[in-house]
Amino acid sequence: MWQRIHAIFIARNREFYRDRAGLGWNIIMPFVLVFGFAFIFSGEPQALFKIGVLGEARSGSPVMQLQHVQLVHYADEQAALQKVQRHQVDLLLDLRSDPRYWVNLHSQKGYFAEKLLLDTYQRAGGLPPQRESVAGRALRYVDWVLPGILAMNMMFSCFWGVGWVIVRYRKNGVLRRLQATPLSAFEFLSAQILSRMLVVIGATLIVYLGADLMLDFVMHGSYLTLFLVFVAGGLCLISMGLIIASRIKTEELADGLLNLLSWPMMLLSGVWFSMDGTSEVAQFLSALMPLTYLVDASRAVMIDGAGLVELLPQIGLMTGIGLTLLAIAAYLFRWD
Repeated sequence: MWQRIHAIFIARNREFYRDRAGLGWNIIMPFVLVFGFAFIFSGEPQALFKIGVLGEARSGSPVMQLQHVQLVHYADEQAALQKVQRHQVDLLLDLRSDPRYWVNLHSQKGYFAEKLLLDTYQRAGGLPPQRESVAGRALRYVDWVLPGILAMNMMFSCFWGVGWVIVRYRKNGVLRRLQATPLSAFEFLSAQILSRMLVVIGATLIVYLGADLMLDFVMHGSYLTLFLVFVAGGLCLISMGLIIASRIKTEELADGLLNLLSWPMMLLSGVWFSMDGTSEVAQFLSALMPLTYLVDASRAVMIDGAGLVELLPQIGLMTGIGLTLLAIAAYLFRWD
């Protein structure tokens, strides 16, 4: 018995070591994750308060003397005020003309941020900015993070439910048998998209309803708009998985590539934390990732109540990327 176990043990090890691509990804992937987390979370200690700023602070302005404060610049006043109302920003300071600021009357951190701001102006000998108040219930973290979790779960289901499975089909000879039929690569991949789309949307609906039942999260927008956002995002993510599966022959390599594709998107697409205030490099990379547009669009519908017209650019962009990647995947696709 032990001889048979030993023989299988040796055979499996040799199979793994001879798959240089799979072995390489098992070594490279941890380094990618370590450097990725180091890139995102390195830097100065996190500030105690977050103050939004409209306009640019002049040289010598008391605002520049604030300590333990993260200044986040906004161009849209209404969007910035919504952040204050939801306690996502402790205070909003307008420097475009006569200085004024908004503080949420129900925010504990806003209270201390206001004291710190006024004390800084007083010590600098300047006139304090005009005070205006807003009110609003704090946006729970679960309300904010749920759209991102739904989008992230969708990404993993699209990548591994299509990309990894098709590679397994190729390795097991299923695709070679399908090649003998009149089925074209585009038809095969289109069927994969439709099948996975049904599964992904169904699973997302179940998670959505279950979370709503237990957590009673906010939903200010249209369900139809949210559905179209997820359909466009699903098409885009599935097509990305098809690109990986178009020629790869081993599950190990496919798994490594899919992890290399999914982890940066999960970390830099605003799933777990806002990208506001992060480095310019991180925000630039975030803007290149399709998952960012799915997360932002679904969050805009559920939290901000954005309508279909407002989100047509994001929906159109994700749909366009999905169709383009589908065409590329069909062109690159190999049955064996």
